[in-house]
Amino acid sequence: MQLTVDPRPGGVAVVRLVGRLDLPVAPAVKDRLAQTVASGNPRLVVDLGEVSFVDSSGLGALIGGLKAARLHGGDLRIARPADQARLILGLTTLDRVLQVHGTVEEAVAGYG
Repeated sequence: MQLTVDPRPGGVAVVRLVGRLDLPVAPAVKDRLAQTVASGNPRLVVDLGEVSFVDSSGLGALIGGLKAARLHGGDLRIARPADQARLILGLTTLDRVLQVHGTVEEAVAGYG
């Protein structure tokens, strides 16, 4: 799993993930999301465009990031989910909790 953080103005950070978001990497992803929030970026956009697989542990990491963001007055949004990620978000109804956007730019703009 590759993870990069691109801070933007207004406390927004775009977190790009590449690879599989599953049990072996989920704790590190959750920690990195929390660190990003703690460093002054409570408005997260998680780009899943290059994530080939998400399991329940990966969903847990995203929910952990959402909780951290909301505790600091922010939010977590999903951008560009691949088909499998979109399917699992829908099956678990997490697409009702995590706002899903077609592009990173739409997700960032949603923070206005």
